[in-house]
Amino acid sequence: MNIIDLKEKFWLLNEHWRPKVVAELNAQEVRIVKFFGEFPWHHHADADELFLVWKGAMRIEFRERVVELKAGQICVVPRGVEHRTAADAEAEVILFEPAGTRNTGNVVDPVFTAPTGVKL
Repeated sequence: MNIIDLKEKFWLLNEHWRPKVVAELNAQEVRIVKFFGEFPWHHHADADELFLVWKGAMRIEFRERVVELKAGQICVVPRGVEHRTAADAEAEVILFEPAGTRNTGNVVDPVFTAPTGVKL
């Protein structure tokens, strides 16, 4: 029952595409991450994924369309749906997903796959 200062937590992040856990609830993790550039195409077979833009703008690309999000907007990507995220300028994003969900889903990438469960 502690206060989490998201502005402070984002200030501590110094890398892109490496989500960090800031809270846990009901077998879910609240993660923060900075986006810049394009992420690999992937899907999560067993997990829905919620993206909430805290600062900046990003897009979620699907094979059939693109969703543009700006600060204060959310999008839920249903489990099994192939997608990739991208940001033309640095964006700060909050993720909600089941604990232990690999950020690259079904893909293991030497650059983009981040360790799971890392807390900030």
